[in-house]
Amino acid sequence: MKLSIITVVYNNVEGIRSAIESVISQDCSHIEYIVVDGGSTDGTIEIINEYLDKISVFISEPDKGIYDALNKGVLRASGDVVAILHSDDKFCNTHVCSKVSPNRWTENR
Repeated sequence: MKLSIITVVYNNVEGIRSAIESVISQDCSHIEYIVVDGGSTDGTIEIINEYLDKISVFISEPDKGIYDALNKGVLRASGDVVAILHSDDKFCNTHVCSKVSPNRWTENR
């Protein structure tokens, strides 16, 4: 099973790097990472571009707010479970996804 993680961002050059690194450092391999940018102009896109080889889907275009951006991400998600990590958040450690992943749920049944 696959886990889709969506991060939406608009002009958060200060936080986007730690959010991305938090996702790509997770210890499970079945993550689809989707980043939706609302057309940032502060350097956020340049930071995202540094990680494009680790991001499954990157959308950068104007939106109608956070919920519109989240919906764009959900529509592109192909995972069995969809999670959201905002651009100013990060996972507390590298094992979060493996502890709550669909594969772990089925292993414990």
